[in-house]
Amino acid sequence: MRIATWNINSIKARTETALTWFKEADPDVVCLQELKCEDHAFPREGFEALGYNLAIHGQKTYNGVAILSKRPFDEVKPQLPGGPDDAQARYLEAVVSGIRIASIYLPNGNPPHTDKYAYKLAWMDRLQSHARGLLALEEPTILLGDYNVIPAAIDAAQAEAWVNDALFLPQTRRKFHTLVNLGFTEAVRAATDRAGVYTFWDYQAGAWQKNNGIRIDHALLSPQAADRFVSARVDSHVRSWEKPSDHVPVVIELAD
Repeated sequence: MRIATWNINSIKARTETALTWFKEADPDVVCLQELKCEDHAFPREGFEALGYNLAIHGQKTYNGVAILSKRPFDEVKPQLPGGPDDAQARYLEAVVSGIRIASIYLPNGNPPHTDKYAYKLAWMDRLQSHARGLLALEEPTILLGDYNVIPAAIDAAQAEAWVNDALFLPQTRRKFHTLVNLGFTEAVRAATDRAGVYTFWDYQAGAWQKNNGIRIDHALLSPQAADRFVSARVDSHVRSWEKPSDHVPVVIELAD
């Protein structure tokens, strides 16, 4: 079972790019982030023609997450618990073939020392609390998405350039590692410990051409999902396509 995550950076602007990759990779389930459209505006037809069921939690202009699945949804829940007044569309959870899957678009948090960073940290606390409850269910669970976290220096081509950025601040990294240490397996790092594995390249300053990337898109596996883990890969070649997102897909495979 192939399950992927991809920050598409506007689904309407990149529909054809997305469809090309869907046809090439043939994933069973895909978590998308940063849709930048409301539910009714999502370009459903091309994906439905490929056999996907769609669960969408959108928002006008900003944010927005979706889960597309070739298998039926047994359960769909929008919004991360713990923030009744939080109107930002950043979390969508579904159960597919007995696997609980979450599409996550964690706040960027920049600039630090502002309400944006406080919101990021509070959101991470909410995610940690919810994840603890999911682990207690003792079922295969995967939390995938754009975490806006660079976990370690090895995950940035120029780590020194990020030391004052909300994605790499010590408090950000500590909260991410605390989440992982609840009992999750970080799929890409379970597959490889090598440097140079990135999922994001900025549009500016020739970052892609210089391979000046960072790894901020992650898939966390509960113990029951980790027991079925086969492989993980980053489809970095997609960044070279016409009209690319600044992120690329991360694909994991679980044994059925």
